[in-house]
Amino acid sequence: MKLHELAPVPGSRHTRKRLGRGIGSGLGKTSGRGHKGQWARSGGGVRPGFEGGQTPLFRRLPKRGFSNSPFKKEWEIVNLKELARFAAGTVVTPDLLKESGVIKTFRDGVKILGVGDLSVALTVRAHAFSKSAQEKIAAAGGTVEVI
Repeated sequence: MKLHELAPVPGSRHTRKRLGRGIGSGLGKTSGRGHKGQWARSGGGVRPGFEGGQTPLFRRLPKRGFSNSPFKKEWEIVNLKELARFAAGTVVTPDLLKESGVIKTFRDGVKILGVGDLSVALTVRAHAFSKSAQEKIAAAGGTVEVI
């Protein structure tokens, strides 16, 4: 197969409707909107979830539970296996993690999880640690510091 032989799958590409381009196009004058009415108007139509006046589903269903989302902590998760890239004796901080590309943003803090193994002794400073991460860092000869 050569580059000039490539073609999209038949039926996967459609030509766009060219509206308002004369009576012969079949989409002239009213441009496929019919005559008058809600859908013929600019800005016409109904809002999302509107069911023609019937009580919409989101109002028929009972509300349950509690949402803590405005106050929820959004941790930036780092696994132990990602800390193995640092040399022994390094002080690993959120700033260093960001510079090295392990994390992109801080959000509400950095949490270290115990996924993977750590063989180098590191001083790890973060906002939160899982129990397994603390144990593995200590077993490798490193220290844990909660910011």
